[in-house]
Amino acid sequence: MKLASIGSGSSGNCIYVGNETSHYLVDAGFSRKRIVEGLREIGLLPEQIKGLFITHEHMDHISGLGVFLRKYPVPVFATGRTIDAIFSASSLGKIDRNLFHPIEKDRAMKLDDIYVEASEIYHDAADPVCYTFRDDRSKVGQVTDFGTFDDYLVEKMQGCETLLVESNHDLNMLMAGPYPYPLKRRIMSNSGHLSNERAGQFLSKVIGKECQTVYLGHLSKENNYSELAFEAVRVELLMHNIDLVKKNITMTVASRTEPTIAW
Repeated sequence: MKLASIGSGSSGNCIYVGNETSHYLVDAGFSRKRIVEGLREIGLLPEQIKGLFITHEHMDHISGLGVFLRKYPVPVFATGRTIDAIFSASSLGKIDRNLFHPIEKDRAMKLDDIYVEASEIYHDAADPVCYTFRDDRSKVGQVTDFGTFDDYLVEKMQGCETLLVESNHDLNMLMAGPYPYPLKRRIMSNSGHLSNERAGQFLSKVIGKECQTVYLGHLSKENNYSELAFEAVRVELLMHNIDLVKKNITMTVASRTEPTIAW
C-alpha cells in the first residue's frame, strides 16, 4: 500500500491511497484541476481513481467534490450523517446522490483487494472519521482533524507502514496570534485540532516496527510552519525513546499546496 499527499493544510486536503491495481482518494478539498495535476505527479490519471472516501463535511475537505464528481463520477464513501451534511452544503452544486454509499465505523469493507476501515475521531463535525487501508502486504492510515485521542484510536492506527497524522499548530504561535479567542479555544479543544507536541505524543504510541514513513499534515498557515512542526514532533518522539534515524523512519511535512510523495 502507498500513501501520498496531494495537499494537506487548513485550506485544503486531498490524500491518495492505493496499490498497483486499486487507487483511491481521501477527501477532495481542492479544485478538480489541482487534484488532477497532483495525481499526474504521482503518475496516475484521474480516470484510474476508483472511489473517494470523505472524512467529514468541512469545506477544506470537500470544496472540490462537486466539480470532481461531475467530471469523474466515481463512488463516494462516507458515514450516513456526513453524507447528509455534504448535501446540505449547497455551494457544491448539483451532485448525483446515487454515487454516495454510507459506511459504518469499525466495520472493514473490501474493495477489490483492499480492506478499508473508518474509525471515529474527536472533531466538531457531523460524524468525523479517519481511515486505514490494508492489503495482503501492508497497512497505511491517515488521521487529521482531531483534538484529542484515546486508546481506541491508538489501537486503530497501530500496525501502519505509512501514516499521515495531523500536526496542526504550535501552541505558542496560536496563543500569540491574531485569531479571536473563541476560535483559539475551539482549535485547542478536544474537538479541535492536534498541536505539534500532541502529534508527537500520539505517534509515540502508534509507531511500531512496521512503520517506515510518517507524514505530518494539516498544518495551519497562521499558527505553524514546517520546520517547527518537524522539530517539535521529532523531539517529542525522542522523549519517548523513538529515534527516527535509528529506526530508519522517514518523516516528512506534507505541503499545504503541492503534492508530497515519500516513497
